[in-house]
Amino acid sequence: MMKVVVLEHPRMPSIKRFNDIANTPLWSCLMGGYAAAALDVAGFETRFMDGAQGFWSFQETKEKILRAAPSLLCINAVYFWEHTISFFEFLDDLKKEGFTGHINLFGFFPTLVYGEILENWQAVDSVAVGEFEHTLVDLAKSLEQGKPFQEVEGLASQGNITVGKIPVRRPEKNPDDFTFPWRASLEGTVAVLASRGCYNHCSFCPVPSFYNQGPLWRGRTPENIALEMAQLVEKGVKKFYFVDPNFIGPGRQGKKRVLDLLQRIEPLNIAFGMETRPADLDDEILEKLTAAGFNSLLMGIESGSEKVLGNLNKRSAAQEGAGAIALCRAHGIEPEIGFLMFVPDSSVADLRANMAFLMENNLLDILERTANLMCHCQIVLAGTSGYTAFEQTNRLEKSGLFGFEGEVTFLDPGVEWMSRRVVFACHTVLRAMSEKTSPLYWDMPDIAVSKKVNDYLVDLFFRLLDRVETRGPEDNLFDMEKGIFQEISVLLESV
Repeated sequence: MMKVVVLEHPRMPSIKRFNDIANTPLWSCLMGGYAAAALDVAGFETRFMDGAQGFWSFQETKEKILRAAPSLLCINAVYFWEHTISFFEFLDDLKKEGFTGHINLFGFFPTLVYGEILENWQAVDSVAVGEFEHTLVDLAKSLEQGKPFQEVEGLASQGNITVGKIPVRRPEKNPDDFTFPWRASLEGTVAVLASRGCYNHCSFCPVPSFYNQGPLWRGRTPENIALEMAQLVEKGVKKFYFVDPNFIGPGRQGKKRVLDLLQRIEPLNIAFGMETRPADLDDEILEKLTAAGFNSLLMGIESGSEKVLGNLNKRSAAQEGAGAIALCRAHGIEPEIGFLMFVPDSSVADLRANMAFLMENNLLDILERTANLMCHCQIVLAGTSGYTAFEQTNRLEKSGLFGFEGEVTFLDPGVEWMSRRVVFACHTVLRAMSEKTSPLYWDMPDIAVSKKVNDYLVDLFFRLLDRVETRGPEDNLFDMEKGIFQEISVLLESV
Protein backbone atom coordinates (compact mmCIF):
# COMPACT_ATOMS: atom_id res chain seq x y z
CA MET A 1 0.00 0.00 0.00
CA MET A 2 1.42 3.38 -1.00
CA LYS A 3 2.29 5.80 1.82
CA VAL A 4 0.90 9.33 1.58
CA VAL A 5 1.55 12.31 3.84
CA VAL A 6 -0.76 15.32 3.81
CA LEU A 7 0.91 18.39 5.28
CA GLU A 8 -0.24 21.69 6.72
CA HIS A 9 3.10 23.45 6.64
CA PRO A 10 4.36 25.97 9.23
CA ARG A 11 3.27 29.60 8.90
CA MET A 12 5.18 32.71 9.91
CA PRO A 13 3.32 35.90 10.85
CA SER A 14 3.81 38.84 8.51
CA ILE A 15 5.24 42.07 9.85
CA LYS A 16 3.07 44.11 7.49
CA ARG A 17 0.01 41.88 7.05
CA PHE A 18 -0.28 40.42 10.56
CA ASN A 19 -3.87 41.58 11.10
CA ASP A 20 -5.26 41.50 7.56
CA ILE A 21 -8.57 39.74 7.17
CA ALA A 22 -7.28 38.24 3.91
CA ASN A 23 -5.37 35.73 6.05
CA THR A 24 -8.66 33.98 6.84
CA PRO A 25 -9.36 32.33 3.45
CA LEU A 26 -5.67 32.02 2.56
CA TRP A 27 -4.83 29.97 5.64
CA SER A 28 -7.83 27.68 4.98
CA CYS A 29 -7.79 25.58 8.11
CA LEU A 30 -9.73 22.53 6.85
CA MET A 31 -8.14 21.87 3.46
CA GLY A 32 -5.45 19.53 4.76
CA GLY A 33 -7.98 17.57 6.79
CA TYR A 34 -10.28 17.08 3.80
CA ALA A 35 -7.37 15.94 1.64
CA ALA A 36 -6.21 13.40 4.24
CA ALA A 37 -9.72 12.04 4.72
CA ALA A 38 -10.23 11.61 0.97
CA LEU A 39 -6.96 9.73 0.51
CA ASP A 40 -7.58 7.54 3.54
CA VAL A 41 -11.07 6.47 2.48
CA ALA A 42 -9.64 5.67 -0.98
CA GLY A 43 -7.44 3.05 0.68
CA PHE A 44 -4.04 4.72 0.94
CA GLU A 45 -1.84 4.58 4.02
CA THR A 46 -2.36 8.21 4.95
CA ARG A 47 -0.77 10.36 7.62
CA PHE A 48 -1.88 13.91 8.37
CA MET A 49 0.81 16.26 9.69
CA ASP A 50 -0.32 19.67 10.94
CA GLY A 51 2.81 21.75 11.32
CA ALA A 52 0.78 24.96 11.52
CA GLN A 53 -1.23 23.97 14.57
CA GLY A 54 1.79 22.25 16.09
CA PHE A 55 3.94 25.38 15.63
CA TRP A 56 6.72 23.34 14.01
CA SER A 57 9.72 24.96 12.39
CA PHE A 58 10.51 24.12 8.77
CA GLN A 59 13.55 22.20 10.03
CA GLU A 60 11.36 20.02 12.28
CA THR A 61 8.89 19.53 9.45
CA LYS A 62 11.63 18.46 7.04
CA GLU A 63 12.95 15.89 9.51
CA LYS A 64 9.46 14.43 10.06
CA ILE A 65 8.85 14.15 6.31
CA LEU A 66 12.20 12.47 5.67
CA ARG A 67 11.55 9.94 8.45
CA ALA A 68 8.07 9.18 7.12
CA ALA A 69 9.41 8.79 3.54
CA PRO A 70 6.04 8.89 1.75
CA SER A 71 5.73 8.15 -1.95
CA LEU A 72 3.35 11.12 -2.24
CA LEU A 73 3.54 14.34 -0.25
CA CYS A 74 0.45 16.57 -0.64
CA ILE A 75 0.76 20.07 0.84
CA ASN A 76 -1.85 22.73 1.40
CA ALA A 77 0.46 25.53 0.22
CA VAL A 78 -0.53 28.72 2.02
CA TYR A 79 0.62 32.18 0.99
CA PHE A 80 2.08 33.88 4.06
CA TRP A 81 3.28 37.09 2.47
CA GLU A 82 6.97 38.01 2.67
CA HIS A 83 7.85 34.70 4.34
CA THR A 84 6.41 32.45 1.60
CA ILE A 85 9.84 31.92 0.05
CA SER A 86 10.74 29.94 3.21
CA PHE A 87 8.21 27.29 2.20
CA PHE A 88 9.73 26.83 -1.26
CA GLU A 89 13.23 26.73 0.19
CA PHE A 90 11.94 23.97 2.46
CA LEU A 91 10.87 22.00 -0.64
CA ASP A 92 14.34 22.44 -2.15
CA ASP A 93 15.93 21.25 1.09
CA LEU A 94 13.74 18.14 1.07
CA LYS A 95 14.94 17.22 -2.40
CA LYS A 96 18.60 17.99 -1.60
CA GLU A 97 18.48 15.71 1.43
CA GLY A 98 17.22 12.75 -0.54
CA PHE A 99 13.44 12.97 -0.62
CA THR A 100 12.33 11.05 -3.73
CA GLY A 101 8.55 11.16 -3.36
CA HIS A 102 6.16 13.11 -5.56
CA ILE A 103 5.49 16.63 -4.20
CA ASN A 104 2.02 17.99 -4.89
CA LEU A 105 0.60 21.36 -3.87
CA PHE A 106 -3.09 22.19 -3.47
CA GLY A 107 -5.17 25.05 -2.08
CA PHE A 108 -5.96 28.68 -2.90
CA PHE A 109 -2.46 29.98 -3.52
CA PRO A 110 -1.11 27.25 -5.84
CA THR A 111 -4.39 27.08 -7.75
CA LEU A 112 -4.31 30.77 -8.59
CA VAL A 113 -0.65 30.85 -9.71
CA TYR A 114 -0.01 27.21 -10.68
CA GLY A 115 1.74 28.12 -13.93
CA GLU A 116 4.20 30.48 -12.26
CA ILE A 117 4.99 27.93 -9.54
CA LEU A 118 5.66 25.08 -11.93
CA GLU A 119 7.70 27.21 -14.29
CA ASN A 120 9.91 28.55 -11.49
CA TRP A 121 10.21 25.77 -8.91
CA GLN A 122 11.44 22.37 -10.07
CA ALA A 123 10.93 20.79 -6.64
CA VAL A 124 7.15 20.91 -7.22
CA ASP A 125 5.98 17.96 -9.30
CA SER A 126 2.30 18.87 -9.62
CA VAL A 127 -0.48 21.21 -8.51
CA ALA A 128 -4.11 20.24 -7.96
CA VAL A 129 -6.02 23.11 -9.56
CA GLY A 130 -9.24 24.05 -7.78
CA GLU A 131 -11.23 21.62 -5.65
CA PHE A 132 -8.68 18.95 -4.89
CA GLU A 133 -10.06 15.83 -3.18
CA HIS A 134 -10.87 13.77 -6.30
CA THR A 135 -7.75 15.04 -8.07
CA LEU A 136 -5.45 13.92 -5.24
CA VAL A 137 -7.03 10.48 -5.10
CA ASP A 138 -6.61 10.03 -8.86
CA LEU A 139 -3.01 11.24 -8.61
CA ALA A 140 -2.26 8.71 -5.87
CA LYS A 141 -3.84 5.91 -7.90
CA SER A 142 -1.81 6.84 -10.98
CA LEU A 143 1.45 6.87 -9.02
CA GLU A 144 0.66 3.56 -7.30
CA GLN A 145 -0.21 1.89 -10.61
CA GLY A 146 2.70 3.44 -12.51
CA LYS A 147 0.39 5.26 -14.92
CA PRO A 148 1.11 8.74 -16.39
CA PHE A 149 -0.08 11.13 -13.69
CA GLN A 150 0.07 14.02 -16.20
CA GLU A 151 -3.29 12.84 -17.54
CA VAL A 152 -5.13 13.25 -14.23
CA GLU A 153 -8.06 15.62 -14.59
CA GLY A 154 -7.52 18.85 -12.68
CA LEU A 155 -3.77 18.31 -12.29
CA ALA A 156 -1.10 20.68 -13.57
CA SER A 157 2.42 19.28 -13.75
CA GLN A 158 5.91 20.09 -14.99
CA GLY A 159 5.06 18.58 -18.39
CA ASN A 160 1.64 20.23 -18.70
CA ILE A 161 1.68 23.84 -17.51
CA THR A 162 0.13 25.84 -20.34
CA VAL A 163 -2.11 28.23 -18.42
CA GLY A 164 -5.73 27.85 -19.49
CA LYS A 165 -5.07 24.43 -21.04
CA ILE A 166 -5.21 22.40 -17.81
CA PRO A 167 -8.19 19.99 -17.80
CA VAL A 168 -9.83 21.66 -14.79
CA ARG A 169 -12.06 19.24 -12.93
CA ARG A 170 -15.64 20.34 -12.40
CA PRO A 171 -16.42 20.91 -8.72
CA GLU A 172 -18.29 18.07 -7.03
CA LYS A 173 -22.03 18.72 -7.31
CA ASN A 174 -22.85 17.12 -3.98
CA PRO A 175 -20.50 18.18 -1.16
CA ASP A 176 -22.03 15.47 1.04
CA ASP A 177 -19.88 13.04 -0.94
CA PHE A 178 -16.74 14.32 0.77
CA THR A 179 -15.60 12.39 3.83
CA PHE A 180 -15.59 14.41 7.05
CA PRO A 181 -12.18 16.10 7.43
CA TRP A 182 -9.46 14.89 9.75
CA ARG A 183 -8.45 17.25 12.54
CA ALA A 184 -5.13 17.35 14.35
CA SER A 185 -6.81 18.71 17.49
CA LEU A 186 -10.29 19.13 18.96
CA GLU A 187 -9.28 21.74 21.51
CA GLY A 188 -10.91 25.17 21.64
CA THR A 189 -13.18 26.22 18.79
CA VAL A 190 -13.49 23.64 16.01
CA ALA A 191 -14.01 24.67 12.39
CA VAL A 192 -16.78 23.23 10.21
CA LEU A 193 -17.32 23.82 6.49
CA ALA A 194 -21.05 23.63 5.78
CA SER A 195 -20.88 24.79 2.16
CA ARG A 196 -18.38 25.45 -0.61
CA GLY A 197 -17.88 28.49 -2.78
CA CYS A 198 -19.91 31.70 -2.86
CA TYR A 199 -22.92 32.89 -4.81
CA ASN A 200 -21.39 36.34 -5.30
CA HIS A 201 -18.10 37.38 -6.93
CA CYS A 202 -16.63 40.38 -5.08
CA SER A 203 -13.62 41.74 -6.94
CA PHE A 204 -11.21 41.24 -4.01
CA CYS A 205 -12.16 37.68 -3.04
CA PRO A 206 -10.23 34.55 -4.16
CA VAL A 207 -12.97 32.08 -3.16
CA PRO A 208 -15.10 32.20 -6.37
CA SER A 209 -11.94 32.11 -8.51
CA PHE A 210 -10.68 29.03 -6.69
CA TYR A 211 -13.82 26.96 -7.10
CA ASN A 212 -15.29 28.09 -10.38
CA GLN A 213 -13.76 31.30 -11.76
CA GLY A 214 -17.10 32.82 -10.79
CA PRO A 215 -20.12 32.46 -8.50
CA LEU A 216 -20.87 28.91 -7.40
CA TRP A 217 -22.34 27.93 -4.03
CA ARG A 218 -22.98 24.35 -2.92
CA GLY A 219 -24.43 23.56 0.48
CA ARG A 220 -24.10 20.31 2.37
CA THR A 221 -27.42 18.88 3.51
CA PRO A 222 -28.54 19.68 7.08
CA GLU A 223 -28.46 15.95 7.89
CA ASN A 224 -24.84 15.63 6.81
CA ILE A 225 -23.65 18.71 8.72
CA ALA A 226 -25.54 17.77 11.88
CA LEU A 227 -24.09 14.26 11.78
CA GLU A 228 -20.53 15.57 11.64
CA MET A 229 -21.20 17.99 14.49
CA ALA A 230 -22.90 15.35 16.63
CA GLN A 231 -19.87 13.07 16.22
CA LEU A 232 -17.59 15.91 17.33
CA VAL A 233 -19.81 16.71 20.31
CA GLU A 234 -19.51 13.07 21.39
CA LYS A 235 -15.74 13.64 21.47
CA GLY A 236 -16.15 16.65 23.77
CA VAL A 237 -16.40 19.58 21.35
CA LYS A 238 -18.68 22.39 22.50
CA LYS A 239 -17.58 25.39 20.41
CA PHE A 240 -17.79 25.57 16.61
CA TYR A 241 -17.10 28.10 13.90
CA PHE A 242 -18.52 27.76 10.39
CA VAL A 243 -15.76 28.86 8.01
CA ASP A 244 -18.07 29.22 4.99
CA PRO A 245 -17.80 32.59 3.22
CA ASN A 246 -21.62 32.59 3.26
CA PHE A 247 -23.08 30.27 5.87
CA ILE A 248 -26.75 30.92 5.13
CA GLY A 249 -26.64 30.67 1.36
CA PRO A 250 -28.75 32.21 -1.39
CA GLY A 251 -32.47 32.91 -1.48
CA ARG A 252 -35.38 31.03 -0.02
CA GLN A 253 -33.72 27.66 -0.38
CA GLY A 254 -30.68 28.88 1.55
CA LYS A 255 -32.88 30.10 4.38
CA LYS A 256 -34.94 26.92 4.43
CA ARG A 257 -31.80 24.77 4.58
CA VAL A 258 -30.32 26.76 7.47
CA LEU A 259 -33.55 26.68 9.48
CA ASP A 260 -33.58 22.90 9.06
CA LEU A 261 -29.95 22.68 10.21
CA LEU A 262 -30.56 24.89 13.26
CA GLN A 263 -33.45 22.71 14.35
CA ARG A 264 -31.15 19.68 14.17
CA ILE A 265 -28.20 21.18 16.08
CA GLU A 266 -30.15 23.02 18.79
CA PRO A 267 -30.33 19.88 20.99
CA LEU A 268 -26.52 19.58 20.86
CA ASN A 269 -26.21 22.45 23.37
CA ILE A 270 -23.25 24.08 21.61
CA ALA A 271 -21.99 27.59 20.87
CA PHE A 272 -21.04 28.62 17.34
CA GLY A 273 -20.06 31.49 15.09
CA MET A 274 -20.39 32.12 11.37
CA GLU A 275 -19.87 34.52 8.46
CA THR A 276 -22.54 35.80 6.12
CA ARG A 277 -23.74 38.72 4.00
CA PRO A 278 -26.10 41.40 5.39
CA ALA A 279 -28.91 40.53 2.98
CA ASP A 280 -29.13 36.97 4.32
CA LEU A 281 -30.27 38.00 7.79
CA ASP A 282 -33.80 38.56 9.06
CA ASP A 283 -35.65 38.28 12.38
CA GLU A 284 -36.64 34.65 11.91
CA ILE A 285 -33.13 33.53 11.00
CA LEU A 286 -31.57 35.40 13.93
CA GLU A 287 -34.14 34.12 16.40
CA LYS A 288 -33.45 30.51 15.36
CA LEU A 289 -29.69 31.09 15.22
CA THR A 290 -29.47 32.42 18.77
CA ALA A 291 -31.74 29.63 20.07
CA ALA A 292 -29.29 27.10 18.59
CA GLY A 293 -26.23 28.66 20.27
CA PHE A 294 -25.12 31.33 17.79
CA ASN A 295 -22.91 33.95 19.48
CA SER A 296 -20.32 35.22 16.96
CA LEU A 297 -20.66 36.83 13.54
CA LEU A 298 -18.34 38.26 10.92
CA MET A 299 -20.31 40.25 8.35
CA GLY A 300 -18.71 41.67 5.22
CA ILE A 301 -19.98 45.24 4.74
CA GLU A 302 -16.74 46.62 3.22
CA SER A 303 -17.67 50.29 2.77
CA GLY A 304 -20.04 53.11 3.64
CA SER A 305 -19.78 54.48 0.09
CA GLU A 306 -22.25 53.25 -2.50
CA LYS A 307 -19.76 54.06 -5.25
CA VAL A 308 -17.06 51.91 -3.68
CA LEU A 309 -19.49 49.05 -3.05
CA GLY A 310 -20.37 49.11 -6.74
CA ASN A 311 -16.72 49.08 -7.79
CA LEU A 312 -16.09 46.09 -5.52
CA ASN A 313 -19.03 44.25 -7.11
CA LYS A 314 -20.40 43.81 -3.60
CA ARG A 315 -24.03 43.88 -4.74
CA SER A 316 -25.04 45.29 -1.39
CA ALA A 317 -26.00 48.78 -0.19
CA ALA A 318 -24.51 50.55 2.81
CA GLN A 319 -27.94 50.98 4.37
CA GLU A 320 -28.53 47.25 4.00
CA GLY A 321 -25.41 46.73 6.11
CA ALA A 322 -26.61 49.26 8.70
CA GLY A 323 -29.95 47.47 8.93
CA ALA A 324 -28.23 44.12 9.45
CA ILE A 325 -26.08 45.56 12.25
CA ALA A 326 -29.18 46.91 14.05
CA LEU A 327 -30.96 43.61 13.56
CA CYS A 328 -28.09 41.63 15.07
CA ARG A 329 -27.94 43.92 18.09
CA ALA A 330 -31.67 43.55 18.61
CA HIS A 331 -31.02 39.83 19.01
CA GLY A 332 -28.10 40.29 21.38
CA ILE A 333 -25.31 39.79 18.83
CA GLU A 334 -22.54 42.36 18.42
CA PRO A 335 -21.24 41.67 14.89
CA GLU A 336 -17.65 41.97 13.76
CA ILE A 337 -17.44 43.88 10.50
CA GLY A 338 -15.38 43.21 7.40
CA PHE A 339 -14.47 46.67 6.12
CA LEU A 340 -12.09 48.14 3.52
CA MET A 341 -11.33 51.70 4.55
CA PHE A 342 -8.86 52.30 1.73
CA VAL A 343 -9.34 51.01 -1.82
CA PRO A 344 -7.41 52.16 -4.90
CA ASP A 345 -10.52 53.55 -6.63
CA SER A 346 -11.86 55.57 -3.69
CA SER A 347 -11.83 59.33 -3.19
CA VAL A 348 -11.36 61.44 -0.08
CA ALA A 349 -15.14 61.91 -0.11
CA ASP A 350 -15.51 58.12 0.12
CA LEU A 351 -13.31 58.17 3.24
CA ARG A 352 -15.72 60.66 4.82
CA ALA A 353 -18.62 58.38 3.89
CA ASN A 354 -16.82 55.45 5.50
CA MET A 355 -16.24 57.30 8.76
CA ALA A 356 -19.81 58.59 8.80
CA PHE A 357 -21.09 55.02 8.40
CA LEU A 358 -18.87 53.66 11.16
CA MET A 359 -19.81 56.45 13.58
CA GLU A 360 -23.53 56.31 12.83
CA ASN A 361 -23.47 52.59 13.57
CA ASN A 362 -21.42 52.91 16.78
CA LEU A 363 -18.49 50.91 15.44
CA LEU A 364 -15.66 53.17 16.61
CA ASP A 365 -15.95 52.80 20.38
CA ILE A 366 -13.85 49.66 21.06
CA LEU A 367 -10.13 50.08 20.46
CA GLU A 368 -9.37 46.72 18.83
CA ARG A 369 -12.30 47.13 16.45
CA THR A 370 -11.55 50.80 15.74
CA ALA A 371 -7.91 50.08 14.91
CA ASN A 372 -8.87 47.27 12.55
CA LEU A 373 -11.77 48.99 10.79
CA MET A 374 -9.79 52.17 10.17
CA CYS A 375 -6.69 50.53 8.67
CA HIS A 376 -7.80 47.72 6.38
CA CYS A 377 -6.84 48.29 2.76
CA GLN A 378 -7.99 46.39 -0.31
CA ILE A 379 -5.56 43.58 -1.00
CA VAL A 380 -5.33 42.62 -4.66
CA LEU A 381 -4.49 38.94 -5.17
CA ALA A 382 -3.82 36.98 -8.35
CA GLY A 383 -6.83 35.16 -9.71
CA THR A 384 -9.37 37.66 -8.43
CA SER A 385 -11.43 39.75 -10.84
CA GLY A 386 -9.96 42.90 -9.30
CA TYR A 387 -6.40 41.82 -10.07
CA THR A 388 -7.36 41.18 -13.69
CA ALA A 389 -9.17 44.50 -14.05
CA PHE A 390 -6.30 46.53 -12.59
CA GLU A 391 -3.81 44.66 -14.77
CA GLN A 392 -5.83 45.36 -17.91
CA THR A 393 -5.87 49.09 -17.17
CA ASN A 394 -2.10 49.15 -16.51
CA ARG A 395 -2.54 50.16 -12.88
CA LEU A 396 -1.11 46.98 -11.36
CA GLU A 397 2.48 46.18 -10.51
CA LYS A 398 3.02 42.55 -9.61
CA SER A 399 4.71 41.95 -6.28
CA GLY A 400 5.21 39.14 -3.83
CA LEU A 401 6.37 35.68 -4.77
CA PHE A 402 5.17 34.68 -8.28
CA GLY A 403 3.36 38.02 -8.56
CA PHE A 404 0.62 36.79 -6.23
CA GLU A 405 0.09 40.29 -4.83
CA GLY A 406 -0.67 43.38 -6.85
CA GLU A 407 0.44 46.90 -5.93
CA VAL A 408 -2.16 49.23 -7.44
CA THR A 409 -1.92 52.92 -8.31
CA PHE A 410 -4.45 54.98 -6.33
CA LEU A 411 -6.71 57.21 -8.40
CA ASP A 412 -6.69 59.85 -5.67
CA PRO A 413 -3.23 60.73 -4.24
CA GLY A 414 -4.97 62.05 -1.12
CA VAL A 415 -6.37 58.60 -0.33
CA GLU A 416 -2.94 57.02 -0.63
CA TRP A 417 -1.49 59.78 1.59
CA MET A 418 -4.17 59.07 4.19
CA SER A 419 -3.72 55.32 4.03
CA ARG A 420 0.00 55.38 4.79
CA ARG A 421 -0.44 57.51 7.90
CA VAL A 422 -3.60 55.92 9.28
CA VAL A 423 -2.33 52.37 8.74
CA PHE A 424 0.91 53.25 10.53
CA ALA A 425 -0.99 54.62 13.53
CA CYS A 426 -3.37 51.67 13.74
CA HIS A 427 -0.61 49.09 13.35
CA THR A 428 1.37 50.81 16.11
CA VAL A 429 -1.63 50.43 18.42
CA LEU A 430 -2.38 46.84 17.39
CA ARG A 431 1.21 45.81 18.05
CA ALA A 432 1.04 47.41 21.48
CA MET A 433 -2.08 45.36 22.17
CA SER A 434 -0.03 42.18 21.69
CA GLU A 435 2.66 43.19 24.21
CA LYS A 436 2.07 41.92 27.75
CA THR A 437 3.80 44.93 29.29
CA SER A 438 1.58 47.42 27.46
CA PRO A 439 -1.45 49.03 29.14
CA LEU A 440 -3.30 48.14 25.93
CA TYR A 441 -2.56 44.38 26.19
CA TRP A 442 -5.70 42.73 24.90
CA ASP A 443 -6.11 40.29 27.81
CA MET A 444 -5.85 42.94 30.56
CA PRO A 445 -6.23 46.41 29.05
CA ASP A 446 -6.30 49.59 31.08
CA ILE A 447 -9.79 50.77 30.12
CA ALA A 448 -9.06 54.46 30.62
CA VAL A 449 -5.93 54.35 28.43
CA SER A 450 -7.70 52.20 25.85
CA LYS A 451 -10.47 54.81 25.61
CA LYS A 452 -7.90 57.63 25.20
CA VAL A 453 -6.09 55.79 22.42
CA ASN A 454 -9.38 54.91 20.71
CA ASP A 455 -10.44 58.57 20.71
CA TYR A 456 -6.96 59.58 19.51
CA LEU A 457 -7.20 57.32 16.43
CA VAL A 458 -10.61 58.67 15.47
CA ASP A 459 -9.47 62.26 16.00
CA LEU A 460 -6.26 61.61 14.03
CA PHE A 461 -8.25 60.33 11.07
CA PHE A 462 -10.38 63.46 10.94
CA ARG A 463 -7.36 65.74 11.44
CA LEU A 464 -5.59 64.07 8.52
CA LEU A 465 -8.76 64.18 6.44
CA ASP A 466 -9.18 67.93 7.05
CA ARG A 467 -5.54 68.48 6.21
CA VAL A 468 -5.57 66.58 2.91
CA GLU A 469 -8.78 68.36 1.85
CA THR A 470 -7.43 71.82 2.58
CA ARG A 471 -3.72 71.51 1.79
CA GLY A 472 -3.46 68.40 -0.35
CA PRO A 473 -1.14 65.42 0.23
CA GLU A 474 2.03 67.02 1.54
CA ASP A 475 4.71 66.46 4.22
CA ASN A 476 7.49 63.97 4.82
CA LEU A 477 6.10 60.50 5.63
CA PHE A 478 8.93 59.69 8.03
CA ASP A 479 8.40 62.89 10.00
CA MET A 480 4.66 62.30 10.14
CA GLU A 481 5.10 58.71 11.35
CA LYS A 482 7.61 59.86 13.95
CA GLY A 483 5.11 62.42 15.22
CA ILE A 484 2.28 59.87 15.37
CA PHE A 485 4.48 57.38 17.22
CA GLN A 486 5.42 60.02 19.78
CA GLU A 487 1.78 61.01 20.32
CA ILE A 488 0.78 57.38 20.94
CA SER A 489 3.78 56.86 23.22
CA VAL A 490 2.76 59.84 25.36
CA LEU A 491 -0.72 58.36 25.76
CA LEU A 492 0.69 55.00 26.85
CA GLU A 493 3.18 56.55 29.25
CA SER A 494 0.46 58.54 30.99
CA VAL A 495 -0.65 55.48 32.98
